[in-house]
Amino acid sequence: MPASPSTARAINDRLALRLLQQDGPLTATQLKTLTGLSRPTVADLVERLQGAGLVRVVGESGAERRGPNARLYGIVADRAHLAALDVRTDSVAVVVADLLGATLAEATLPIGSETAADDAVEQAVGLVERTARRAGTAPLHSVGIGAPGLIDPVTGELRDTTGLPAWHRTLVRALQQRLPATVLVENETNLAAVAEHRVGAARDHDTFVLLWLGHGVGAAVMLDGKLRRGASGGAGEIGFLPVPGTIGTPSAVNCDGGFHSLVGSVPLCELAAAHGIATPAGGREPGAAVAVRSALAGTGDSEAFLDTLADRLALGAAAVASVLDPGCVLLSGEVGHAGGDALAARVEERLAMMSPLRTEVRAGLLGGTAVLRGALLAAREAAQDALFGAGSPGRGVPSSIAGRA
Repeated sequence: MPASPSTARAINDRLALRLLQQDGPLTATQLKTLTGLSRPTVADLVERLQGAGLVRVVGESGAERRGPNARLYGIVADRAHLAALDVRTDSVAVVVADLLGATLAEATLPIGSETAADDAVEQAVGLVERTARRAGTAPLHSVGIGAPGLIDPVTGELRDTTGLPAWHRTLVRALQQRLPATVLVENETNLAAVAEHRVGAARDHDTFVLLWLGHGVGAAVMLDGKLRRGASGGAGEIGFLPVPGTIGTPSAVNCDGGFHSLVGSVPLCELAAAHGIATPAGGREPGAAVAVRSALAGTGDSEAFLDTLADRLALGAAAVASVLDPGCVLLSGEVGHAGGDALAARVEERLAMMSPLRTEVRAGLLGGTAVLRGALLAAREAAQDALFGAGSPGRGVPSSIAGRA
């Protein structure tokens, strides 16, 4: 059935806005070429989008004659602001950006383990409010939150999880109550996978598995361009994977004895120390990332350390490959980023000896910033859906990656 005139206009408007967001500013002639629409249709949609306050003239194209078609149109990026939060067990980082994703303000706040839950929440909410004010007067439309733990696939809420601070769950509710904005929450590793897929190392892969290697370990599964979260939101809890080389097996409430016991930052720092590689105590960056950089620089018995590390990572990668056959595994997070292509090559070599399934291993490009980048993409997609209208084609963050808290 052919689309109604109003539906066709909505589809055309959304397509034009997508192009302006991804490739703009653009002239009317360029929009005509990229959309395949007629000149009168493009003129109508440009006038309509200007009238709605979504698009404005931002300059003129010097390559064409002066006139209406030489005007450059761009999205009104300051119509609304977005916020992204990376919530860790001991800190909160926040970025506020415009509708095109340009950073306007950012801040980080450490939160000690001795801080009471109510105080931690108040500090985190205050940080978001102050950062939003510094960014300007535009209203805050959408907030994307990346947090450790399980996200209920039905309600989109952060579930109570043993071992994580109680203030994490309370923070989501407090932000929803205090901020005049849509609040979305997603597992941090899933958001890192979205960011690597959209703007990082997996831009040419719609199917891959991301291993997050930081203070802890996690995984995200992207199949055919869609995140797979599992029946309970627990797909990718690879820290609980039973593996050889540990003492005992993990339990339902503790991942000690699982893959985490081999590749978490603490055991990797112990491995580094055994090979003459010192790591700093404390600090936001995982000590294992420092150890990997030191080893790549030739500190201590670096070859033996890197070989053992690659052996350990290959165990988890082989388990993933045997079940999912993703074709590509990304080593992300601070440790994966520190290891870069050199560590990825070592893991790929060992994985090829352990699995008959051909699997490329790559280093993530975004490092520890991947969670914030993914949260910002989720917030931007939510804002664009609301401000730009629905119904047009375009590749955006899948709607399943984040639920409304």
